[in-house]
Amino acid sequence: MKKVGVIIIILVSFSFSGIAQNVLDGIYTKDHVPARKPVPYNHLREADMAWSKKVWRLLDLKEKINHPLYYPTTPMDDRKSLVQLMLDGIKDDGISVYAFDTENEFATTLTLDEVMLSLGAGKDSSIEVDPVTLSESTVYKDIEPLPEEVTRMLMKEEWYFDKQRAMMQVRIIGLCPIRRFEKTLTDGSAPADDEEKQMTLKTLFWAYFPAYRGLFAKHEVFNPYNDAERRTFDDIFFKRRFSSHIYRVTNVFDNRQIEQYKRGEDLLLEAEKLEEFIFKMEHDLWEF
Repeated sequence: MKKVGVIIIILVSFSFSGIAQNVLDGIYTKDHVPARKPVPYNHLREADMAWSKKVWRLLDLKEKINHPLYYPTTPMDDRKSLVQLMLDGIKDDGISVYAFDTENEFATTLTLDEVMLSLGAGKDSSIEVDPVTLSESTVYKDIEPLPEEVTRMLMKEEWYFDKQRAMMQVRIIGLCPIRRFEKTLTDGSAPADDEEKQMTLKTLFWAYFPAYRGLFAKHEVFNPYNDAERRTFDDIFFKRRFSSHIYRVTNVFDNRQIEQYKRGEDLLLEAEKLEEFIFKMEHDLWEF
């Protein structure tokens, strides 16, 4: 009987230890999102294109509706920011990104080191003095990249009217992160006075959006209204759940940007005018 009692105690202890190890942070296992695939594009022929227009947009990730793309600034167990996910795609999945170019966005491929350098990564050196020998030595320290400094995003897309389906549609072609950071002085130091601090903008790289769709579809973003209905990054872009404004469209003047011929309030009014033009184009193509 004693042996049987000892065996029972051992089995119970193993069962409780197994329960302690398999802790579930919630009441169910999320299997749907990690296994998701992006919604496939409709087959499109050149003969189906009744009208098309390339459009460039600017997204401010600090706008409230765009917060799911910017946060969390530090990766969590179940969520990452858009920029961090794009970096993971370069490092882990080998997705290619391209140097920023206003004429051809996907011409020159960048390496991972070049991308990290553009995000502020590198090495910092400092002089340390040995307290015993008083000898000086140079110590090098790795500087981590700063994806949280990416507060804006450029987007290239193409609007088109598919006469086979009789509807206006849009496809995103590329994304370009913009880093906003404090400009250093000529000697490499940061300004000491707040009045001397200058913020500068730097375009990092162009990423081909269709190459990222598989990765975007497997990572969820925060839904402020329902934790059980988490959208994915692909949902955000596919369903147009973001805020942006147009800063450039294809035009006869070498595709010049709006800021080259408009300023201030007129620039925003011109962007709204272009939005209205695209909106009305679908109705103008119908015959009654």
